[in-house]
Amino acid sequence: MTTRRTLLAGLAAAPIPFAAAMAQGAAGYPDRPLRMIVAYAPGGGTDLVARTVAQRLSLTLGQAVVVDNRPGAGGNVATEQAATARPDGYTLLVGNQGPMSVNPTLFPRFRIDPATALEPVGLLADAPLILVAGPKSRASSLAELLEEIRAGRGDVTYGSASNGSASHLATALLLQTVKLEATHIPYRGAGPALADVIAGTTSFMVTTLPSVAGLLAGGGLRPLAVTGRERLANLPNVPTIGETVPGYTATAWYGIMVPAGTPEPIRARLFGAIGESLQTPDVATRLRDEGAEPSRMDGPAFGRYIAEERRRWAEVIRAGAITVD
Repeated sequence: MTTRRTLLAGLAAAPIPFAAAMAQGAAGYPDRPLRMIVAYAPGGGTDLVARTVAQRLSLTLGQAVVVDNRPGAGGNVATEQAATARPDGYTLLVGNQGPMSVNPTLFPRFRIDPATALEPVGLLADAPLILVAGPKSRASSLAELLEEIRAGRGDVTYGSASNGSASHLATALLLQTVKLEATHIPYRGAGPALADVIAGTTSFMVTTLPSVAGLLAGGGLRPLAVTGRERLANLPNVPTIGETVPGYTATAWYGIMVPAGTPEPIRARLFGAIGESLQTPDVATRLRDEGAEPSRMDGPAFGRYIAEERRRWAEVIRAGAITVD
């Protein structure tokens, strides 16, 4: 009986050293470099936001923040790596609307659920997309483009970076909202899709602002509308889609996620350091130059936003019978 009581007492006390070790680790956090996983190749919008924030965050935290690009399966590869990492605050994931809120519907056999495998720390930035038209369309406004689509009865074509990409879903949402049909042509990336819009092979495309900034200046593309709630400061004459289609909004967003189980003090430390980094003029200016607005949305609010986005895009995907390649 004495031996059994001793064993039970030992089992009951076992979690205490672990909890104490985690608390001690949180108090001294961080004491070594951090890894910031990015689900896409270098050079894209997510990578740019990650590197801009990581550079300043390393100064704020006093430790190097190393960006680790892990592209593959629409962001699922990186998401799984981050979700299965040790929850000690040294592995961060730059999550965006694709892996966090779209892929759970597009990839029903995905081995993890981001909603339970990851915890949101905070939103970094929110970036509207832009709808552009080329020489195949004569539209000089969104209203005129919608009239062309209505008259075309499905023959008007639009490009996207890929099936299920932000550019595809933002366009699908627009067409579903106005109850019109156009023919989708997916590409392997925004570059080839935009090349065909410019060449007159397809009529229009929704894409990121950085991907078209130089092309707009050259006159090869006409900006018809932006997808956010407000006009962009660097394109004040380009209206929002919502000005023509009330209630419409779609943005590309980027936030920091950590493995589930990461201690709250560490998440709080990260959120504070991220907020401080985003408020520095050089970081804020760099993000705004790329069409992204720095955010102060905390973890709980970010989690609710992800859940809302997940429901919204699931409806769009199902209504449009959208599948991946």
